[in-house]
Amino acid sequence: MERSLSFRSVSILSPESANGRNVVALGVADAFARHGSTTIFRPSAASKDPFTRILLDAAESAIPLDDSIGVSPEVFRSHEMSMRADIVARYHHIIDARTLDSTVIVGTDKSPITDPEEFSLNAKIAADLQSPVFLAVCTLHRNPDELLATVHACEEAVDEAGSKVLGLFVTGCSPERREDTLNGLHELPYQVWTVPPQTVDPQSEDSIRQSLESFRQQVPADELIQASEEDWNIPVTPLQFQYSLLHQAKAHHKTIVLPEGEEDRIIQAADFLLARDIVDLIIVGERESILERGDALGLTQLHKASFQSPHDEELLAQMTTELCRLRSKKGMPEEQARKTLQDASYFGTMLVVLGKADGLVSGSINSTANTVRPALQAIKTKPGSSLVSGAFLMCFDTHVALFADCAINPNPNAQCLAEIAIQSAQTAQSFGIEPRIGMLSYSTLGSGKGPDVELVEEATKLLREQAPELQVVGPIQFDAAWSPQVAASKAQGDPVAGRVNVFVFPDLSAGNIAYKAVQRSSGALAVGPVLQGLNKPVNDLSRGAMVQDIINTVALTAAQAD
Repeated sequence: MERSLSFRSVSILSPESANGRNVVALGVADAFARHGSTTIFRPSAASKDPFTRILLDAAESAIPLDDSIGVSPEVFRSHEMSMRADIVARYHHIIDARTLDSTVIVGTDKSPITDPEEFSLNAKIAADLQSPVFLAVCTLHRNPDELLATVHACEEAVDEAGSKVLGLFVTGCSPERREDTLNGLHELPYQVWTVPPQTVDPQSEDSIRQSLESFRQQVPADELIQASEEDWNIPVTPLQFQYSLLHQAKAHHKTIVLPEGEEDRIIQAADFLLARDIVDLIIVGERESILERGDALGLTQLHKASFQSPHDEELLAQMTTELCRLRSKKGMPEEQARKTLQDASYFGTMLVVLGKADGLVSGSINSTANTVRPALQAIKTKPGSSLVSGAFLMCFDTHVALFADCAINPNPNAQCLAEIAIQSAQTAQSFGIEPRIGMLSYSTLGSGKGPDVELVEEATKLLREQAPELQVVGPIQFDAAWSPQVAASKAQGDPVAGRVNVFVFPDLSAGNIAYKAVQRSSGALAVGPVLQGLNKPVNDLSRGAMVQDIINTVALTAAQAD
């Protein structure tokens, strides 16, 4: 991903998406281009759109027109989540391989098809692309009160999406209305510029030149650049996080084994991953029968996988010898080892042990125990780890948090809780999350007493001794860990309370209930469980996993593999 340290992006959004917005987009593209290498991205626009071509020319961008458009207007009005995912992927396709200083993202165009949710959807896409917003709002048919109310409605949609408004262009504002307009907007906490009525005709060079001259006279470029560089809390939406997983996985390009090759969801996920060259895959099963099933499902990329028959005698002999060696303390005879390897999870795990794969994903038709047991017996824990724990990456609308242990340890003691916290912090760091740990309890910093509270107090003490560099608060209740407002009253002055993003639950019952309750009630995307503490990445799937869940877990596993 080649970007300068000062890389900036901004989305230009308008409730009208009409000519005034176009003047603003053209002027911003021109201003950014005069301050560094710049390109244009249109999340949705018509193929061969002439205005997008004008924007690319103004930005002096060499990126082809087709690459600068995410999806067509018809696709934009289709299934929201898949459409947004396609837009995120296309955006990163054009910017990750180039050295750029700026990207100007221009929202959808005015359409005869009215969609009352279109502005909000544009705002969500801005958040997906981790881009702040410049608003363009027309004042031609609005008095100052109506204009301010419109701006506030747009602000609310942008804030709810997770992005932030950094500036406002009031379009269609004649010179005689300028003073009254600015006075009516004096309460806004960001820069406001006015732009007089102007038409951009892509077929007229005079129109384009006049629009640029008018914009330059009204909007000082230095003010524009300064406003675009304001610090803000960059959101991580579920779609952005999923893209980052795929991006990391593709960069690592590891080999992952899928033992459950007879399951439709597994081969559908495999087809998606192979089509995008994200990982190499070993699918356990008979090649011809899997490809035949793939054809029936309309899959076209499965042939790119490697297929491993579980009846390969040469490989089974090698696995049997190694499994007997690994289980020698338990006295595993050869006959028992051969029988054990009839289990697809054991067979797949031994492919990792023998170095033929970097990690494993299983569990779509097997229990967590059937996935974890072979890993514990054959792959074993990392040096310095005494246990394996299971964490979920919880993707909320604007950020990612980590919940642990939600999968493995029923009743951890204080030392186990401290180790779970350390493992979870390492997992968070591996995905670019600066860990702020909350050791959860029904008590906040001494507000309650009892053996369960004392357990968390001891775990917090051990954690601070063993990993003094980590930010931690505990014992703490979930609301005080999550909410700055609650923390202000329950944990006043604590620098971590209200900002926790790694939540360590006191036992498996609490953790498992909590992640499922949050997932189902809030709509958060739960990725995992991530199995922590193993020598090689092995991750478990829910038996109710959707194809996208499997894609995410395979990508996560590849990203974990060193």
